[in-house]
Parts: sequence; C-alpha cells; structure tokens
Amino acid sequence: MPETVTKTIINDVIVPAVFNPYVIERTAELSAFYQSGIIARNPELDRLASSGGKLVNMPFWEDLTGPDEVLSDKTALTVGKIEAGQDVAALLTRGRAWSVNDLAKALSGDDPMAAIGDLVAAYWARRFQAILISTLDGIFGDNATEMNTNQHDISGAATAEDDDVISAKTAVDAIYKLGDNADKLTGFAMHSATVAKLAKDDLIEYIKPSEGAAEVPYFLGKRVVVDDGLPVSEGVYTTYIFGAGAFGWGEGGAPVPTETARDALSGDDILVNRRHFILHPRGVAFQNADLSDGSGGTNATPSNTNLAAYANWKRVYEAKNVRIVQFKHKLVTAYSAGAGA
Repeated sequence: MPETVTKTIINDVIVPAVFNPYVIERTAELSAFYQSGIIARNPELDRLASSGGKLVNMPFWEDLTGPDEVLSDKTALTVGKIEAGQDVAALLTRGRAWSVNDLAKALSGDDPMAAIGDLVAAYWARRFQAILISTLDGIFGDNATEMNTNQHDISGAATAEDDDVISAKTAVDAIYKLGDNADKLTGFAMHSATVAKLAKDDLIEYIKPSEGAAEVPYFLGKRVVVDDGLPVSEGVYTTYIFGAGAFGWGEGGAPVPTETARDALSGDDILVNRRHFILHPRGVAFQNADLSDGSGGTNATPSNTNLAAYANWKRVYEAKNVRIVQFKHKLVTAYSAGAGA
C-alpha cells in the first residue's frame, strides 16, 4: 500500500494561549532596540494599554522650582505651587495575516508552533523598529514640537575640514545637547554606512555579550543599533542618541490576538495575528491632530504615516529630560580649502 502522507495544518499546531505570550517575549528578544534598553517594557503601560480608549493619559509632577528662603520669625515663607503636567500616548492597533504558503517551511519542522512563532516575532520586531523611526520623524519634524533643543545638525557646517562629518568630537557635542543629563544617554541608532565609516576610523568597538551571541558594536562606550531605515538624504545621515527607556512599551490585549482559519475552496490555511500596544517616546505627548488615512477617511488609531506627522507631537517634559537627541551629519566632508571660513 502507498504510504499515507499527513499534512500538518496551522489549526493543529497553534495554541493561542501559548502562542501569544511566546510571540511577545520573542519580539523583545529579537529587537535590538529592546535589547539595548532604548525600548523598555513597563507594567503600568501594559495596564494602560489594556484599559480601553485610544489615548492614554499619564500625569506627572513638574520639578519644584524657585529659590529657598531664609527662615525668620517675622516673615512667613512664600508658598509656591506644585505644578502637574501630562504625557499622552496613543494606543496602536496592528495586525497581519499569512497564508500557509508563507509558513510552509516552518510547518514541516519538529516544533512548528515555535518555528512559526519565531517568524511572527521577527516580523513584529522589524515593525516595531519601523514604528519607532516613524515616531522619531514626527517628533523631530518641525520646531512646533519644541524638540529643536535636542537636535544637533552639523550637515551644513563645512567651515573647516570634517566639521560636518560624524566623529568622536562631533558626537560628543551631540551628546551634550542634554547638558548635565548627557550621562543619561546610553546608546546610538545608526545607518550601517555610518557604522562602517566609524569602523574604518577605528572608533567602533565590538563586544561579545555572551557565549555564542553575535558581537555588538559600541561607539564612545555606548551600544550601537544598526538600522538602514534611518533617514538618508543627499549625503546627510540621521543618527539618534538615546537614554535607557527613552521609549516605553506596553502590551495590551487584542480581543482575538491569534486565530486560524481555512479557506475550503483554495485549501489554504491562514494565520491571523493582532496586537494592541503602546510604543511611546517618554515626554513627548501625542496630540491626536492628524489621523487621516490618505483616502479621505480617518484611521481609528495612528498609522506610521500619522506617527511621522509633526502636528501629532508636543514636548511636555523639560527638553533635557527627554532622553533622545537627533544628530544630522555627513560621512564625507563638503569642505574644500578656500571655500570655507
């Protein structure tokens, strides 16, 4: 008798109660931004992401200000106010569906659920990075966001050789845009061409974090995340410098996070994965001003295009307490002798 071949179908191997937390955990493990500490998951943001509503309000106390006063038995102390501010994050609701053709190789392995989970988690890690970069485009898109204090742009400063080029010297200037909070900055996000330039200058140090793990680049003692999604325009590269927890991450619960379906007519199995989450730059409030979908309608929650719109952002922390600096530079100087100065 001919051997019977049993076809593995998605519904047989995906257990949503196990699959969902596995994907969330693996997303964190696979995200260089998370592993570097730039993105920090927060239990309070988890709670807020699950609390309902499309905007999350996060009140905070402003720093106390004003001079102290000399105590006197004749004059009462002046009573100052304790001021409150409010950060606002947007709930992001995203999803993706895949057919069995997309996942066929994973289904054939010894542990198909883990294999598919790894594929899905790697997908979400890439999407988180795209969301983060879109958000950075938005918050630094215009001075209206009041983030210009956290910008260091040397791309047009070719008054002397290499004035407009990233180096240890110019990067230190960028770091100190945060003044006495400069020590709170712990990592860089750079285009691969920027990392290559610094490596050629012998300024990149590679450190192996553990046995079997890939080497991690460091610049000026700070971890480097390499992402070619970072902006490049006419030879001007954008690098970001971050502090730990610059972006807060909270994972909510989509009503049906994972489900499987089968198209009886085509014979295709389908896996659907949905996520509700917060990925928010601490201290820059979402304004909910532009949720246009590009077709005359309105998105229920922000798209990446909406996140990249500067009208949607407003700084609410003191500038040096927002642990993000934008650094625009070149890799090759535009200076020529006799043209500068």
